[in-house]
Amino acid sequence: MANDRWQAEETDIAGIFRWLEEREEDWIRLRREFHRRPELLFDVDRTAARVAELLEQGGLEVRRNVGRHFGKGVVGVLRGGRPGRTVLLRADMDALPIREAEGAPCRSEIEGAMHACGHDAHMAMLIAAALGLSRFREKLAGTVLFVFQPAEEGAVPSPTDGVLRSGGRDMVESGAADEASAAFALHVWPQLPVGEMAVHRREAMASSTHFQVSFRGRSGHHGSPHLAADALLMAAHFVTEAHSAAAAASDPLEPFSLAFGKLRAGTVGNAIAESAEVSGTYRAFADDTVARIRSVLERCAAACADRFGGSSETRFRMGKALINDQEAVKLALRAGASVFGQDRVRLLEKPSLAGEDFAYFLDKAPGAMLLIGVGNEERGIIHPLHHPSFDLDERALALGAKLHVQLAVDALSADAEPQP
Repeated sequence: MANDRWQAEETDIAGIFRWLEEREEDWIRLRREFHRRPELLFDVDRTAARVAELLEQGGLEVRRNVGRHFGKGVVGVLRGGRPGRTVLLRADMDALPIREAEGAPCRSEIEGAMHACGHDAHMAMLIAAALGLSRFREKLAGTVLFVFQPAEEGAVPSPTDGVLRSGGRDMVESGAADEASAAFALHVWPQLPVGEMAVHRREAMASSTHFQVSFRGRSGHHGSPHLAADALLMAAHFVTEAHSAAAAASDPLEPFSLAFGKLRAGTVGNAIAESAEVSGTYRAFADDTVARIRSVLERCAAACADRFGGSSETRFRMGKALINDQEAVKLALRAGASVFGQDRVRLLEKPSLAGEDFAYFLDKAPGAMLLIGVGNEERGIIHPLHHPSFDLDERALALGAKLHVQLAVDALSADAEPQP
């Protein structure tokens, strides 16, 4: 029976919930602390140290410097009173290089950096859940891993092999998820009002592949263009031609998106550019589409460079589609109904073309990503993720912590059920 592994009556979970609710102001203060001092990608030393400190204060075993290539992840380990399976819960720690809008109620103190994707809330929710569950550890049969990863928002070349890696991939490759039998993550979702939860039936988020294309030419005088090779011109043609080439190579019935975010070329307005760099992303769900578009971009870059007498080099951080497990979705819906109420939980059929490297954790264990509502039209909390005015209704923090707790308890209990 399930309660052989989770030796608790409803009042025990209710006790954790009350404890979390009574400390709601603590979780709000913690989220604001993270929000005021954002850190980018793998440069999360201060944030990671604070996370580890709070987990240790809660009595958890803490693994620091997790990650074979960058070593910036943190894992809190909560061992129950009796042996059992292992459930992994993940939050991300990095912010975005976005200048927060003036007048924000809790504004970033780091100019040009902002928690515009809610990772500050993700950390506060998961820390609260870890501290709450720790108080009832003897009731647990099994282990809960509280994983805090850097660099969810992008990838950096590894100092070891030069391959572009995100934080999730780095931690998974280091074995952070090897013990897990189930894995879950929450993501704040401003399209949902606070007090609601949603989960995708299967395809949740796309394979978001980041690419960089470097063009090399020869600098020269504008009066003698025939003696130079214009790298800026190579890049400009690549940006316009890649869209057409990718569209022609894609199945029109398969979701697909290609966009460019950065173009840098030259040093002065009256000299032909010797070098140029273009960066962007493309998003799809089917593995063959992902591979095909990569090939198209490589060939298009080489052709544009050759046409104007230069050369090109392409680098990719290959993405991975986030696919929810069917049984994990059922468990998530039950857990959501326990926390929010049955009529406040949605099952989504249409996936998002956003990307999430939580997908790497789902390679190791079946699981799901859940979306938790943070929107509030009456208070003007309506801006999307990655917007300079993004904000969230902080009532979602205690709800998210409770949802993490319910997921952990239910997942450990479900693992104990006999399989047909």
